[in-house]
Amino acid sequence: MGRIKARKAVKILGLIVIIATFIVLNGNWGSMVIALPPPEDTPEEILRTKIIIEARSPIDGSFLTAAEYIQLQAQLQEAPPPKLDPKIREQIFLLRLRKTLLQFFPFLNF
Repeated sequence: MGRIKARKAVKILGLIVIIATFIVLNGNWGSMVIALPPPEDTPEEILRTKIIIEARSPIDGSFLTAAEYIQLQAQLQEAPPPKLDPKIREQIFLLRLRKTLLQFFPFLNF
């Protein structure tokens, strides 16, 4: 008697899972159309051929014309940003080395 009730319970549970799966899959059919880009969106192929005549400053993100952008790039190449102190550079190297060693030897505590 207990086996029959267990079988009925398993059959009902299986039926519920199948129905729930069908409902979920059936409900997602309309979302395939939603995944498309809106019609007013410019295709990427057209954007790749577009000539860019304005740029953003790498320093503060403000808009620049093409001439101003070239001047700023030239100034940045003439006076590059200051380099790090050799002690700080060495500390960064040692921290990266420690991180790498800990990935291979996690039991080390140094």
